[in-house]
Amino acid sequence: MRKKLALLLILLMVLGAVLTGCSTPGGTGQPEETSEEKPAPAQKMQINIITGSTGGTYFALGGAMANTWNEFLDNIQVTSQPGGASVESINRVHAGECELGMAMNNIADDAWNGKGAFKAKQQNFRAIGVIYPEVYQGVALKESGIKTLEDCKGKRVAVGPVGSGTVVMTETVFAMAGMTFDDVKAAYDGFGDAANKMKDGHLDAAFNVLAVPAAAIQDIMTARDIEVIEIGDDLYQKVKAKYPFFSQYVIPAGTYGNEEDKLTINCVAALYVAPDMPEDAVYDLTKVWFEQTAHTAAAHGAAQWLVDELAAGNKQIMIEGITTPLHRGAYKYFTEIGLDIPDMIKPID
Repeated sequence: MRKKLALLLILLMVLGAVLTGCSTPGGTGQPEETSEEKPAPAQKMQINIITGSTGGTYFALGGAMANTWNEFLDNIQVTSQPGGASVESINRVHAGECELGMAMNNIADDAWNGKGAFKAKQQNFRAIGVIYPEVYQGVALKESGIKTLEDCKGKRVAVGPVGSGTVVMTETVFAMAGMTFDDVKAAYDGFGDAANKMKDGHLDAAFNVLAVPAAAIQDIMTARDIEVIEIGDDLYQKVKAKYPFFSQYVIPAGTYGNEEDKLTINCVAALYVAPDMPEDAVYDLTKVWFEQTAHTAAAHGAAQWLVDELAAGNKQIMIEGITTPLHRGAYKYFTEIGLDIPDMIKPID
């Protein structure tokens, strides 16, 4: 009997050892975990975009763009911040104070080359692509007889406020046409004041950089018949040859009572990024901006222009007017979709 009990005890000990050895990999004898620990959620990359002053297009549109990125990207959180528009945006991206900035392409070109508002070259930024056009528009009272730039000679013309982008563009266009402000009776009014003076008959014509259609121009039409001053193809080619950041823009027939399409020029509002931003992050930002533009346009109409251009198959518009190097992440996206990328804007790092 004792032998049987001893044998049974030995068998139980052996069985226990076998079961214990099989309970964990490697036979460590440690109890197996019955529940798996869930990995901590991945931290989102935090990105700030500097826009423009509250109440302006850059501020509102930048907020809509941030919302679109946040809606379609799981790994990035974008926060929109007000700013002083183009010059401040480039300065702050250059200084590493924010990751993204909205700016006019001619301002970015000035920064890269140390011209205009920039006393030295500022090149610590890279381009992503176009946001929307900043259209140079000139209109005249029909009774003035002005139809072309040359017709403005001797007339009362608002050329833009002192120190503004408008006055710089007007000076540039006049120079390409062989004119200076001495050829006209120049008034340095903002377009709101200029529009009121045109309505009252105190100005013959005015120029400004505005969205199309411009509410201020439509306001003039409530009191006066107007003529759109065309920047024809020959003049555009002269401007483009010297200032490659300009593009050609068509003001559609009927926009301001014009029976035919009218040609003019434009700069573009564009998106710029810190050069040390990871390539995959910039690729994602670029892809979502250009492929989900309709989502942004539903919140802000300034993006509708890009929606329409892309729907018409004009993919090249994504980089039209960009003159400074692209970020490698944006370049990757554009090469994937088959854009023709000029050597001037190919990545340099």
